Amino acid sequence: MAWHEFPLVIFTVFAQTAVGAFFLVCLLFLFGSPSEQQKMSMMKSLFFVWVLMGIGFAASTFHLGSPLRAFNAFNRVGHSWLSNEILTGSLFFALGGLLWLLSVLKVASAALRRGLMVTAMVMGIIFMYAMARLYMIETVPTWHTLYTPLSFVLTAVISGSIVACTLLTGSGYRTTIVEKQLPLLGVLGVVVSVLASFAQLQELAHIQTSIVSAVDLLPNIGMLKSIQYLLLVVALVLWWWPTWQRSQRALLPISLGVVCVLLAEFLGRGIFYSLHMTVGL
Repeated sequence: MAWHEFPLVIFTVFAQTAVGAFFLVCLLFLFGSPSEQQKMSMMKSLFFVWVLMGIGFAASTFHLGSPLRAFNAFNRVGHSWLSNEILTGSLFFALGGLLWLLSVLKVASAALRRGLMVTAMVMGIIFMYAMARLYMIETVPTWHTLYTPLSFVLTAVISGSIVACTLLTGSGYRTTIVEKQLPLLGVLGVVVSVLASFAQLQELAHIQTSIVSAVDLLPNIGMLKSIQYLLLVVALVLWWWPTWQRSQRALLPISLGVVCVLLAEFLGRGIFYSLHMTVGL
């Protein structure tokens, strides 16, 4: 496993989770039917989304050797996908954080806050695009495939949906969408992820250079993938448990499910970085 890339594992998983959770909570805020009290609770709960983003950004700076070098990443905005990723991620973080602050302090008009929310949602999508383009490197055949952006989107869907469900449940907004449709979205994400993994493993068998084959980069990838999906299955059971049992004490099992999902995503992203290889010698 590429443990030396663990700062980037934390950054990408937490950032994609934050985008997914923020997007889903905001969709229900805009198009659901929460009461004014529930809306305020939903906005307050987004604090945990920004904690994830903060931890992710803090971790990413250590990949640069020194956190002080982080500002150099802005030097080539518009010319480098790394600079574009950092800029769009920072804007998403700033816009979302400002929305949270204005909502908690109850300042600015509702229309302004809604406009800020929509703008932050759009910036989150652009941030995801920039992040995917950063890793679509032609000289890295194991990354320059459809599976790279797909894996990033699936992280946002799977971990974002369970985090959003946790935040909405904690906010007292327990509707059919929260209790059944968000878990169904998680199940769909896991199914697509499993199918994509099988297809990717088949493709890896045909990727090789004159000195190394992709399947030799991580000989135990099958076992690691099995552990990853076992964790996701456990997370799904914990997620659905309150619905099956018709329990009102839903927050604890769903929160444990979040932990399992994040561990699974860390493992999956570690596999991704371990498959780094370049063409040629």
